[in-house]
Amino acid sequence: MNVLVTGGAGFIGSHVVDTFLAAGHRVTVVDDLSTGKRSRVNPGATLHVVDLRSEGLADVFEAERPDAVAHLAAQAAVPRSVADPSFDASVNVLGSLNLLDYCRRFGVKRMIYSSSGGAGYGDTDVIPTPEDHPTRPASPYGVSKVAVEMYVSVWGPIYGVNGVSLRYANVYGPRQDPEGEAGVVAIFCHRLLTGQSPVINGDGEQTRDYVYVHDVAAANLLALERPEVTGCVNIGTGIATSVNDICRALTRAGGLDVTPRHGPAKAGEQRRSCLSPALAKQRLGWTPETHLHEGLARTLEFFKRELGANPARRTDDDR
Repeated sequence: MNVLVTGGAGFIGSHVVDTFLAAGHRVTVVDDLSTGKRSRVNPGATLHVVDLRSEGLADVFEAERPDAVAHLAAQAAVPRSVADPSFDASVNVLGSLNLLDYCRRFGVKRMIYSSSGGAGYGDTDVIPTPEDHPTRPASPYGVSKVAVEMYVSVWGPIYGVNGVSLRYANVYGPRQDPEGEAGVVAIFCHRLLTGQSPVINGDGEQTRDYVYVHDVAAANLLALERPEVTGCVNIGTGIATSVNDICRALTRAGGLDVTPRHGPAKAGEQRRSCLSPALAKQRLGWTPETHLHEGLARTLEFFKRELGANPARRTDDDR
């Protein structure tokens, strides 16, 4: 199958590209490289440096004629969405609509949309949270992700573009950028390997559902191979883990003796976020295969290679 992957130079997108290629699919990447890196793009894929909002997207569809689209490109910084909601909407909503319109015009039959479980659900009444729980986004970013889910859902009945929205939990793993809007795992790995103490917001007992990026890529492949699956599907483990536990697991994996520091809690941060994976197993045949401690160890090793660093074996008192 000929698949177009938007955001294929990014953290999750590059792993999706690798997985599609390994399964024998032809892959085209669309990425404006604003946050993605050219070096992450598998040499087996064709890269087009194009903004989703651009009319240049038409040239990509004309040249590549994709059968399916995996849409991972997004403005993913929650603080930026709060500071500039118009920009957030222009990329995440209008850019997605531009993409969907070209899917309609060029006869694409399958759309796999990468959405956000945490930002979309907001604070929930049920943990682990199932797909039929009301969405209560607490940021413009969350609003934009839920809005595009709704557009994807109506594109099938109206235009014949069969869509599924994969609602990710907290994705972690190799290639995640430790700067900017990185997840806590990437940030902690970077700090630990550069001799700095991890900084935990608040008491650290806030919990998240951590899902390994290779498992997320596998979910995308299953969604590609099961075009009859539509609607919204959670991609998470159903296991809640505290930030304190993440920090302890990483220091153990690295053989480090580091005492974390606690900073102020982030205003408006969710206390609990955890997604039920039951529907993903039922409809996609997907279950997370990577145990958290195994995934954390792999991620730490990746950053160790990237940094070429020897972890500093010292406590705050030695600094």
